[in-house]
Amino acid sequence: MSMQVVNPATGEKLREYPETPARQVRAAVARADEAFRAWRGTSFADRSRLMREAGRVLRSRAKEYAVLMAEEMGKPVRDGRAEAEKSASACDYYAENAERFLAREQVDTGAHRSFVSFQPLGVILAVMPWNFPFWQVFRFAAPALMAGNAGLLKHAANVPGCALAIEEVFRSAGFPEHLFRSLLIPGKKVPALIRNPLVRAVTLTGSTAAGRAVGRAAGQALKKAVLELGGSDPYLVLEDADLELAVETCATSRLINAGQSCIAAKRFLVVPALRSEFERRLVERMRNVQMGDPLDENTQMGPQARVDLRDELHDQVRRSIEKGARLLLGGEVPTGPGAFYPPTVLADVRAGMAAHDEELFGPVAAIIPVRDEEEALAVANASVFGLGAAVFTRDRERGERIAERELDAGACFVNAFVKSDPRLPFGGVKESGHGRELSHYGIREFVNIKAVVVA
Repeated sequence: MSMQVVNPATGEKLREYPETPARQVRAAVARADEAFRAWRGTSFADRSRLMREAGRVLRSRAKEYAVLMAEEMGKPVRDGRAEAEKSASACDYYAENAERFLAREQVDTGAHRSFVSFQPLGVILAVMPWNFPFWQVFRFAAPALMAGNAGLLKHAANVPGCALAIEEVFRSAGFPEHLFRSLLIPGKKVPALIRNPLVRAVTLTGSTAAGRAVGRAAGQALKKAVLELGGSDPYLVLEDADLELAVETCATSRLINAGQSCIAAKRFLVVPALRSEFERRLVERMRNVQMGDPLDENTQMGPQARVDLRDELHDQVRRSIEKGARLLLGGEVPTGPGAFYPPTVLADVRAGMAAHDEELFGPVAAIIPVRDEEEALAVANASVFGLGAAVFTRDRERGERIAERELDAGACFVNAFVKSDPRLPFGGVKESGHGRELSHYGIREFVNIKAVVVA
């Protein structure tokens, strides 16, 4: 068995990587556990020094990693460089803050001393997706390693080069050789890996279906799991919105990473007073996006990551049109090689259509008519997903109320698009998963929160 890299922009077969044999997987787990037992005794100062060096390595090789991402999953090189930089920022953030986040918490119980201590768990398995092949990994790895854990990475099958490059980042930075390893294995072998007694917890970013499978395996093994799953983020455009800001923000969010983002804007709930002009301006904005070769510095949007994913997206568009959605832009598979799909806008999207009920993992905007704020909230919250959401209104107090109290999502933004930030917790509710990454909440997901009492 092997993993074949196919350039999504050209369809060309580039490289082939052999699958990690079962005996090497078992050995990697055992060696990671050995490395953990030494690593957990190191000081935060020593860990911080190495983590800052990992950030330096990421920045110094950003151009190289950007080309790798472009070739393996179609990300434009300028976006790939930005992703490498963002990954480095996570390294810096946890290098700076991990010791403070995991400091003892004194508790007055009447004993001589009592406190809460945060101790590492051991080997943590990360099952990661292809859409942000570096950032998704580092937002797990930086806090997990700074907490004193070891890491094993099972990356998506179409980005094996990225997986091995990330392992090399930590090796080049001076981390112990076996503390972080990438395993090139298919998804069907993940449950057995979770059952390995030396694997203490698992984190997954991926589809809801993958989350159910990993959550089931972790539950059967009685192991902690953090699941960041799909999303169908609603963006509410209310009657007092700044329309120019709303259109630009919505379009930018919808097209990030060629629409292949869990927290991309996907459903646009627009009230009657603004709907016609919103449709016109959104079409114009998305029409002018330059789609092309991800290795070209001028390209704004690359292809979808794989042809089968592109075809699945097009089928969702087709089924929505058949049920009454109006096609305002795009919606046709381009001729020629590669997995390209154009920016597409659908209007009059309603319940029962794929564009309304399913996650659209590509550059397709679904405009949903709503009467007012009340109906917009009802439609937004009726989704099985709850990852991110946004609201556009000139009344910031109104927007804050809606974001904090009335939208069912893990992250809600006012007059801005949803994005991850090392300083803020990241995760969802409902079928978008559970647990949190990033901030001090993320680093505490994979530690033993231990009560210590000295009488």
